[in-house]
Parts: sequence; C-alpha cells; structure tokens
Amino acid sequence: MTSANTYDVIVVGGGISGLSAAKLLKSSGLNPVVLEARDRVGGRTFTVRNKETKWVDIGGAYVGPTQNRILRLAKEYGIQTYKVNEEESLLHYVNGKSHTFKGSFPPIWNPFVLLDYNNLFRTIDEMGMEIPKEAPWRAPHAEEWDRMSMQQFLERTCWTSTVRRFATLFVNVNVTSEPHEVSALWFLWYVKQCGGIMRIFSTTNGGQERKFAGGAGQISESMANELGERVKMESPVYRIDQTGDLVVVETVNKETYKARYVVVAVPPTLNLKMHFSPELPPLRNQLINRVPMGSVIKCMVYYKENFWRKKGYCGSMVIEEEGSPIGLTLDDTKPDGTMPCIMGFILASKCRQLSSLTREERLRRICEIYSRVLGTEEALHPVHYEEKNWAEEQYSGGCYTAYFPPGILTQFGRVLREPVGRLYFAGTETATEWSGYMEGAVQAGERAAREILCTMGKIQPSQIIEVEPESKEVPALPFVTTFWERNLPSVGGLLKLMGVSTFLSAATAAAAFVAYKKGLLPRS
Repeated sequence: MTSANTYDVIVVGGGISGLSAAKLLKSSGLNPVVLEARDRVGGRTFTVRNKETKWVDIGGAYVGPTQNRILRLAKEYGIQTYKVNEEESLLHYVNGKSHTFKGSFPPIWNPFVLLDYNNLFRTIDEMGMEIPKEAPWRAPHAEEWDRMSMQQFLERTCWTSTVRRFATLFVNVNVTSEPHEVSALWFLWYVKQCGGIMRIFSTTNGGQERKFAGGAGQISESMANELGERVKMESPVYRIDQTGDLVVVETVNKETYKARYVVVAVPPTLNLKMHFSPELPPLRNQLINRVPMGSVIKCMVYYKENFWRKKGYCGSMVIEEEGSPIGLTLDDTKPDGTMPCIMGFILASKCRQLSSLTREERLRRICEIYSRVLGTEEALHPVHYEEKNWAEEQYSGGCYTAYFPPGILTQFGRVLREPVGRLYFAGTETATEWSGYMEGAVQAGERAAREILCTMGKIQPSQIIEVEPESKEVPALPFVTTFWERNLPSVGGLLKLMGVSTFLSAATAAAAFVAYKKGLLPRS
C-alpha cells in the first residue's frame, strides 16, 4: 500500500514488543508503521547517557540463560553482554545484622526454618508444574488457586514468620506488588513460565545474570534505526476504528493512519486511553480495567570507589527490614570497573509510600541503609544519583509488568491474546515465556506479527509459535535438586507424621540437612 499514511500494519507502541513485531513484518515483505507516544523508543527499557554514568539503565536491564530471543536480537546488532558481579560474598541483612553468603538464597541454620524454606520453594515449583504456560486458567486447580491471594497462600504454606517475611520480599522483588494484591494462580504461573524458583531469582545462571554493555535501550534503538521513518514518535493513539474496509487509527496530534491490521503493543490498562469503534467485546473491555501495573522506583547510587568489593562484598544485598526503602540490590559498576554503583529497587507499597518524598530524601534514606548493611560510613557519601519512578510514567503506568489480582486470570485471562477483529495484541504481558521481561516482549511481538502473517495466508498456523534455539553465548545450566531438598518433610508434615514424641528424630533429620548444606555430607 503506498497512498499517504496507509500501511499494511499499524503497530501501536514503540517498546521492544512493538518494534519486534514491526521488524518481523518488514522482513516478511509487509509495510508496517510504528506509532510511539513518547519522544523515545524502548518503552519500559530506558538507557540514559550522561558524563556521570556514561550510560545507565533506569528501566529493564537484566538478561540471562533461556532468554534466547532478546539475546538473538542483541547478537544481531553486535550488542555484547557482561555478567553482573557476584564474585565476592552476598549480604543478607535481617534483625539488624548482616550475614555473608554465596549462591541464590541466604542460608538458614535453624532446622525448622530450613524445613519451612525448603517446603515453600518446592511447593511453588510443584504447583507450577500443574499450570500450562500458555493457558494457566486450564490448570486442574485454577479456580481454587485464583481465588487465593499470595498472602493467603503464604499463610497456608509457611509455618515460620521468618519464611513468611522472606517470601513477602520474594513476591515484592519478582512482581513489584504485595502478596495480598496478586492471585496465587497468577504468581505461581509467573514463576513457572520464567523457569522456576531458581531461574527467576538467581543472578548467576538466572534472570539477573547479565546486562547489555552500553545499555538495554540500544536494542530498541537499533530496531528503530532499521525501521527508519516508519517509526513515528510523539504519536499517542487515542482512536482505533475498524468499521470500514481499512482500520483507521488517529493520534492525539491529529494524524490519521490506515492499515489492514493493527498490533496493539502496550500494557493492557493503557487500552483505556483509546476509543474503540466498534467497542471492545465485553471480556476484553473488562479485562483492561482489572490488570494494574506494579510499582517500583529503580535507584542507582554512585560512589568514588568500589569500597564494598574491598570489604569482600559483591554488592548484592537482600535487605529484610521494615523501615528500609530498598529490598534488593545488585552491583551496577561498569564491566571495566569504572563508575562504582549500587542498584536498588524501592518496591510495591514502599514505592507508593516514598513517592511523596523528595529525591534527596530518598537518596539519604537509601545511603543510610547501605551504610548499616555494609558496615561503613563510606556508603553515606555518594558522588551521583539516578532514579526512575515508573509509577509516574503515563505511557507505562508502572513497572515491571501488569499483575492479576485474585479471581481475574480464570475469568478474563483467555482473552489476553485473543484478536479482536483486525486488532492483534502484543506486549510482554501476553507472553508465555518470561512474561514481564524483555524476552517476553520479543516473544509476544513476534507472535502477534506471525498471527497476522497467518491470517494473510503467508504462513501456516503451526508456524505462529516458533521454538527459539538456545543462545550459544549464554547457555542455560540445569539447577540440580538434592535428595534432601526433594524429600525433607514440611514442618507440618513432620509434626503430623511423627507426633511431638519424635521431636528428636525431627531434629536429627534437620541436623542432617544442615550438615549436608555445610558440605559435611556427600551429595546424592
């Protein structure tokens, strides 16, 4: 199609998902256009460049094994990855004290707490195995699990306050929401489609293993450069009309575009900013009212020197303290050792509480907790600070992703990816692998593009979902569970099984597990 502002496909949204869709459509011989509301591409990824930081990702940044689509794009554009530093010890701050550790999770020496931890994480993974990635509402216990919040799930599953508290932080970190806000079915699905507990939470061999040298924003910028003048910035869409032969899309700045098909690649709730003619089907219309965005402020504190590494710490901190603004940190120093920096997240309800403070007050509180956790005054003297409150972004609504409150996924989930007439839906929320991440954004964009190619008769239905080959540069190593991790009882199971009279046997089993964890027993 060649007449002015008439295209084969209009893509609404110039984040990774929309650009991935347009890139695939163009390479398939079609003529797409991308309408982006902001004055930049990248959506929830945003690389800022300045002299104090060289470059800094104030949005999505992390990538790891099994995220093969985003790694493929990076490789195509010559964008290198580097590992997030975890050479030295990690720190776990709890009850006012810092404890060093290695690995994905802080170690526990209290036998009952250890049983409780083991049971919680094993239960999350086992329940996840019942949930189909592409259709969680079809899980055998979908209705029951969806009616339950993660708060209720944790109250049922955890015996100890220690584990409940850590599990709350685990929910906060992964989905920037509180346990009472999210459906257990949705959260269990979310962990499962990222590859399970270990894959989603780990730095090494997990979702936070690497970053892109030069910033994640380069991926969107490279796709936009490839698409050239097809990408229209500062073009917020407010009307989509599919009553005529062509779909008519109007922007706030009074531009009109026409196409045979439209890909909507924005968070579901942003559909509320658009007027649809004919109106959306009932379930789609109600879905977009029911899936809010998570809340997070991403904070980067820069220092003159990397004092934490000199003390034997890598910069990763797990902070369990009611008054701490930050729950989790990672080292954000450049791979060449310059620009020493600690990245921390202000998560969920804390993001909402601390949004009213000034930037300076937030920085002061962050430095104070870092000083306590790292045990040094040096943390009180930053040389630069960057932050991004994603809750203030009107064209994102929040970060990292939309979440499903209890009861929503089973009633409305099935229409999440369902086309409406000539409208197709992308965005990381619609992905079935690494939804909520950059990887999910690519999967969703390419899937929506292939749905259109299938409708046009250019590919077969069996070709819509493509299996992505594993990245050779970032291979996934398996996480091995031990005999003890698979077979130790829960606290409740132990008490039921043996009765209080066999307390000694319980202590023996737990002590054996502790001995094994300390490396005193051989691995099975």
